[in-house]
Amino acid sequence: MTPVGPRPRRGVLVAEVVALVVATIADTVLGVGKGSAPGVLGPLLTTLVPYLGTAVAVLAVLRRRFPDRVAVLGWSVIGFSLASTGAAWLIGGGAAAQPAATEVLGIALLAGAACRRLRPVAAGVLATAAGVAVVAAPVVRYGVDSPVALAAVPAALLWGTALAFGLVLRDADARHVATLERVREGERLQLARELHDLVAHHVSGIVVLAQAAHALAENPAVPDQDPVEVYREVEQAGAEALTSMRRLVGMLRSDPMPSLPGGTLGDAVRAATAGQADVDIPDELDVMAVPSDLSGTVHRIVLESMTNVRRHAPEATAVEVGVSLEEDDLVLDIRNDGVSGDRSGSGYGLVGMAERAAALGGALSAGPEPGRRWRTTARLPLRTEEGA
Repeated sequence: MTPVGPRPRRGVLVAEVVALVVATIADTVLGVGKGSAPGVLGPLLTTLVPYLGTAVAVLAVLRRRFPDRVAVLGWSVIGFSLASTGAAWLIGGGAAAQPAATEVLGIALLAGAACRRLRPVAAGVLATAAGVAVVAAPVVRYGVDSPVALAAVPAALLWGTALAFGLVLRDADARHVATLERVREGERLQLARELHDLVAHHVSGIVVLAQAAHALAENPAVPDQDPVEVYREVEQAGAEALTSMRRLVGMLRSDPMPSLPGGTLGDAVRAATAGQADVDIPDELDVMAVPSDLSGTVHRIVLESMTNVRRHAPEATAVEVGVSLEEDDLVLDIRNDGVSGDRSGSGYGLVGMAERAAALGGALSAGPEPGRRWRTTARLPLRTEEGA
């Protein structure tokens, strides 16, 4: 089981590596038997060019490992290719020129990545230079009159296709970010409502205690009653209110994870399951009073998990919610069977649950298990009302 978040598309990566390896092998095979290019630099160029394809392939794959270095990788590959093309033109490579299939494929991949990740102007400049490099490689190296120069046409098509895919992925990323912002805005609005309820709850208690202290101070029937104890309760209630408010506002300022007021831990869990799951909570945890932000987070995680069960496992026959204590952490474990289809673990509900757990200093993981089962585990620092 892994932390919640987008998973890499391994199939795409494998296909990409295979294509680059095949292109490199093809370049090597086609380059075998070619004579040395003429001129003083001919033997050196003939020796070094076959290794250029391998270097380009490696740099193209590295863009996935270093997405923030796409510009550097792209310009490096384009520079290598243009330098090799220029050297071949200077010494008149012709029939002795080395194939450039790997270069063209690697440049196309990096150009597409640039269109996805770079700013518009930077992406446009790099994409234009990439187009020049992929078209110039077969034309300049082999000469306009050579049939091999016609390879510029599929190279240009490959370049254009890569740009199109990059732009489509760029649009998809923008839509994903916009959707997350809408989800987070909804969380902020929910948090604002819950913050109002929390403040009203604590302030009402403070007002009642203050009124009690005032009544004791003015009641002649109890002249010996010392209201200091009541003042201490007022002070404690005020401190708890400030602590909870700071925590909730901290969530609002970063990535909001709203909470629901009060109750025991068992009440929060059972209210979220609505009788649709088998709940296993030790007695000491069942009746434990916990801070409102913690009980609210537990409630919302269980509630979202039950929603996911109805959505992704309509044929579920066993839904189990377990609560346990490990050291100083509260562990919430939700399991179900009957999972249908493919769940990648990148839904917005799981993202929200992970953010709720992280806001309290905890963590959440979710993933499939054998037998069409799904498991969600949240680990949250435990704080009781007395220890809040």
